[in-house]
Amino acid sequence: MSQYREKTGRPSKKKRLSVYLDPDISLRLDDHADRREQSRSMIAEAAIVSFLSPDAEERREAAIAKRLDRIDRIIQRLERDIGITNEAFAIFIRAWLTSTASLPESAQAAAHAKGGERYDKFLEALGRRLAKGPKLRQEIPEDNG
Repeated sequence: MSQYREKTGRPSKKKRLSVYLDPDISLRLDDHADRREQSRSMIAEAAIVSFLSPDAEERREAAIAKRLDRIDRIIQRLERDIGITNEAFAIFIRAWLTSTASLPESAQAAAHAKGGERYDKFLEALGRRLAKGPKLRQEIPEDNG
């Protein structure tokens, strides 16, 4: 309740306030007021009252907590995906190192050329899979990671 109303018992006269709004915010205010069939002043006053109310801080805190929870879930998913990638890579390297025999000097040039061809095909296959899927993380159930 305003101080004027407390002293006299009569409603206080509203005070005029001029504000400058970004054009986009002004359009959004107009649109919101039109949809609600209320004046821009009433919408702006309600927004200011809401912002200044004691529970406004609690609402902001709840919104921040919700965003932090979402970010936490995203980070957990990233950690899971990185763990899967690291383990898959380690298994591949271990298998490759144990199954690949050393080549004699005379065969190394041909093997190097063949390796380059295979690598190019690998990159093509990787590009296709990344573009169209499915992704490895989609093939592994959530509860295993």
